Amino acid sequence: MEKYYITTAIAYASKKPHFGNTYEAIMTDAMARYKRQMGFDVFMCTGTDEHGQKIEDLAKDAGITPKAYVDNVAGEIKDLWDKMNVSYDHFIRTTDDYHEDAVKKIFKKFYDKGDIYKGKYEGWYCTPCESFFTETQAEGGKCPDCGRPVQKAEEEAYFFKMSKYADKLMEHIDSHPEFIQPESRKKEMVNNFLKVEGGLQDLCVSRTSFSWGIPVDFDTRHVTYVWLDALTNYITAIGFDPDKSYDEQSEKFRKYWPCDVHVIGKDILRFHTIYWPIFLMALDIPLPKQIFGHPWFNFGADKMSKSRGNVIYADELADRFGIDGVRYYALSEMPFANDGSITYETVIKRFNTDLVNNLGNLVKRTLDMQKKYFDKVVQSPSEAEELDAELKEACVKAYEGLVKNMDAFRVADALECIFEMLSRANKYIDETTPWTLAKDESKKARLGTVLYN
Repeated sequence: MEKYYITTAIAYASKKPHFGNTYEAIMTDAMARYKRQMGFDVFMCTGTDEHGQKIEDLAKDAGITPKAYVDNVAGEIKDLWDKMNVSYDHFIRTTDDYHEDAVKKIFKKFYDKGDIYKGKYEGWYCTPCESFFTETQAEGGKCPDCGRPVQKAEEEAYFFKMSKYADKLMEHIDSHPEFIQPESRKKEMVNNFLKVEGGLQDLCVSRTSFSWGIPVDFDTRHVTYVWLDALTNYITAIGFDPDKSYDEQSEKFRKYWPCDVHVIGKDILRFHTIYWPIFLMALDIPLPKQIFGHPWFNFGADKMSKSRGNVIYADELADRFGIDGVRYYALSEMPFANDGSITYETVIKRFNTDLVNNLGNLVKRTLDMQKKYFDKVVQSPSEAEELDAELKEACVKAYEGLVKNMDAFRVADALECIFEMLSRANKYIDETTPWTLAKDESKKARLGTVLYN
């Protein structure tokens, strides 16, 4: 059986995820379920990213330890994923002992190999994004990723020699056109980071200004920078042992790695398409087959933001529209490459139009007539007519469209194929008029065939 390893980005355990964050788990779950139905041995991994200055600050404000803080939030995130019926196979926390042990060894391995060196960081830092930026990148004193103010930072740090692997990464991107999807995201990464004047900048991989992180074994003033810690979850979750070569890894690791796809938000594309592949190159491990950067869900026309108060939460929405209603909206409303939008009005409209009037109406009409005319017993089909062939054709077309679109991560388009089929089935009922057939005893066999179809 062919394997399929799929991951979400791990959710940052600072606060409860809003609808936009939850979409990623729902979409990845939909892909995992689809692949299982297609006969793949699927392993879906998700989890929580639990270290960093932001969490240390939040815990201090709450008057509790960082570990107590992340225990609460990680539990809330896992409960939300469970409520939304996310069928993950493994839920990793970056405070798990096995993960922390592996990260310490990975850091030391990079250092021993000469890929990490000690230096001093001077520049701008965005605490919410856990990211450093140069003067040029942080134009106007604002974070280029989230737009919030950045702070001047200066501290001793270890750096990873990104430049050492930049050409090799560029070669990989050029020779694997499917590696970064959609195509627009690939151009953005290459032009903004790899093909810039001065080349790819080395990456700060440790911090000394706070303590909530995985300690650097050989220099305990330092903790591992959150992105080196977080990204490695994709391999530690399936048993990667830094002390062994790729060929010596566990059966589970060799079975599932390389990952088939990392599903991530477009805002963390740089970390996954540049830093993560380079870390893997330094570990002599094959790169993931694909990184899919999905768009955002906006609140109407505006970006969803907890600080602005314009957020919608999936579990609260589910209390009104049911879990499958929320899952359906998330999957059907997000375009392939452009941002999606959510308001209570659009949720109500899509719920009524698609789930009630199309799917719900079809199910109810069919079952009510089956119950009324044949006492709930489905009849064997006979007396096929041209309309039957048209309905079958619509079903085949829907299946073909579903497979084509799901394989390309065009989930909303796949759902459109299904709902076109449902519309055709409703039209078939109107065309065959079973209620008229039921009045004529000689048309009983045809009525049974119509309802069977």
